[in-house]
Amino acid sequence: MKPIELSKKIGGKIEVNSKLKLTKENLPILYTPGVAEVCKAIAKNKKLSLQYTIRKNCVAVISDGSAVLGLGNIGPEAGLPVMEGKALLFKELAGVDAFPIVLATQDVEEIIKTIKYLEPTFGGINLEDISAPRCFEIEDRLKKEMNIPVFHDDQHGTAIIVLAGLINALKVVKKDIKKIKIVISGTGAAGTAVSKLLIKYGAKNVVMVDSQGIIFKKRAGGLNSAKMEIAKITNPHNLQGTVEDALVEADVFIGVSAPNILRHAHIAKMNDQAIVFAMSNPVPEIMPEEAKKGGALIVATGRSDYDNQLNNVLAFPGIFRGALDSGVKKITTDHKLRAARAIAGLIKKPTANKIIPEALDPRVMKVVSGVFKK
Repeated sequence: MKPIELSKKIGGKIEVNSKLKLTKENLPILYTPGVAEVCKAIAKNKKLSLQYTIRKNCVAVISDGSAVLGLGNIGPEAGLPVMEGKALLFKELAGVDAFPIVLATQDVEEIIKTIKYLEPTFGGINLEDISAPRCFEIEDRLKKEMNIPVFHDDQHGTAIIVLAGLINALKVVKKDIKKIKIVISGTGAAGTAVSKLLIKYGAKNVVMVDSQGIIFKKRAGGLNSAKMEIAKITNPHNLQGTVEDALVEADVFIGVSAPNILRHAHIAKMNDQAIVFAMSNPVPEIMPEEAKKGGALIVATGRSDYDNQLNNVLAFPGIFRGALDSGVKKITTDHKLRAARAIAGLIKKPTANKIIPEALDPRVMKVVSGVFKK
């Protein structure tokens, strides 16, 4: 059955179910008059809502529809199926109740205000498919102004999975992250977060490339505030030019940008035992066969029909399971680094064709959620 046919038949991927069967005996306890006892307790101490209500295990999956998959700014209604799918994954993989919410505004202040108004209902906020650079300000403000964890999966879920895969890929080729050259194509939400996490992990030579070429500090045009910030911590040798120029003697290529931007001749410019993470979906920056033709030893994509699928589903369910269970207010860089190491650690003997666990590996959620334990 085609996806469009199935969606029409089932009318959405999720539904609300009761935890207890409603009976004549428990109706007075679950609703009036018994519910008043719970209401009064929470009125005296609002923190009790995180124990006595759905907030204990509930996340909002929120988008404005401005950067949905590889489809772009298609609007909130068209983005809702993705948010539903995300909610399904939360429930199936981590037992987290998640509600898809799409907003009929793309104004930064309105989005921030609306999400803050929702805080009394949820235990965490998962931001999704919000375009850069707006997504950076929205997440930063919400993290500062809310008392529950806020996590933009397009940024940090991607960064965690890329780092996990790279940890094991570097083991295979026996290279040190401090001594290699990493080229990242794409300076949106994912690319920016990936670069920052890799640098935190120890990378010293990261070169970022956007549609206009290499990012460097004094580039004449095309540098918004987010790119200016990233220019300060990347490209230590002040390289200039195209993505092809950036790839000369590079050890790692990470693509979070656009389909079919590279050919095997580009990969041939990289160092021996090149690592290629081509993550544009559904069509990567370069197909695995083409990358290997150019000499790449390890190739990963976001696709399930090739080896080494780098999929955010390995990160976000466990991140929120752990955050909710531990009661943390912030998901920190340390949590992300530990999560990447934990995921990588599940592959005891990585090979070129096996650097990351399978997308639905049941071990992953447990080790990721475990990084929040004190």
